[in-house]
Amino acid sequence: MFKQEINLCESVIDKSNINRDWQDGVFLSPACYERFLVDSDIPEMKEFGIHMAGMAELKEEYWVERTQPEIHTILITIEGEGQLITDSGSERILPNTITVLPAKSPFRFELAPLVSSWKMIWILFKDTDSWSSWYDGVKRVTNFDDAERTWSTVQLLHSEIGGRRTFRRILLSELIRGLTRVDTSNYDTPTRVMAVYNLVESQLHLDWRVSEVAKRSFLSEEQLNRVTLSLYGVNPRSYLVKLRMTRAAALLLNTDWSIKMISSRLGYQDPNNFSHRFRKYHGISPKRFRSSKA
Repeated sequence: MFKQEINLCESVIDKSNINRDWQDGVFLSPACYERFLVDSDIPEMKEFGIHMAGMAELKEEYWVERTQPEIHTILITIEGEGQLITDSGSERILPNTITVLPAKSPFRFELAPLVSSWKMIWILFKDTDSWSSWYDGVKRVTNFDDAERTWSTVQLLHSEIGGRRTFRRILLSELIRGLTRVDTSNYDTPTRVMAVYNLVESQLHLDWRVSEVAKRSFLSEEQLNRVTLSLYGVNPRSYLVKLRMTRAAALLLNTDWSIKMISSRLGYQDPNNFSHRFRKYHGISPKRFRSSKA
């Protein structure tokens, strides 16, 4: 996800704003546009710890300032430029970067001076243990190659308000996968485990075993069990099944694919085995599930 560059922000940090009186406020000029994603419209966001999100196209003047926010904030910049001010000083927010603002820390971000526009995504995450540890492991402003792709994902998610719940869940999973695509050897244990499971979800055709997930997470199977229970509420074996069966339900909505094709895409070479697993998990056969959604 992140390409770490040691000098990314070194030359643009201005420490002249360190001592300031923080306030809670927001201002958007009439020329600004925002589209919101809230959990009342997209209830699935709660499952992923997302409190709220938005796509912003900003012009003329825009700023947000917080003193002691209860939530984590992420900004993903696609075009234009913003400016970030924290206790450490100020720095530029350039295109194709991700800006990480942890809870309980004051900040201000705004449309950069002498810049005409800023196109970005903002995402507010609940202050859970898994996300708190992730925020501790990354720089404040970091290169992010998936900015355009993330914009497209969030745009699709917005278009599904009132639409397909399964598709919304897939889009949210893709969004989180992008944000946690990190070098697993350099980050804390929960983040490593999240990153490996995201890899599993992107390669469900492979024969994933708990031992392999533990190995890639640099954990014993016992440790992986504890972390997976903490993150997802089930053991690793059950979570691997959940990933496959959730994806299976989504793929069955595509009537152009046979059940045999879907079972193969999900790592089941025997369609009968796939059907047995699906019925055990969902309480209905793949064929009846598909016909009930037609």
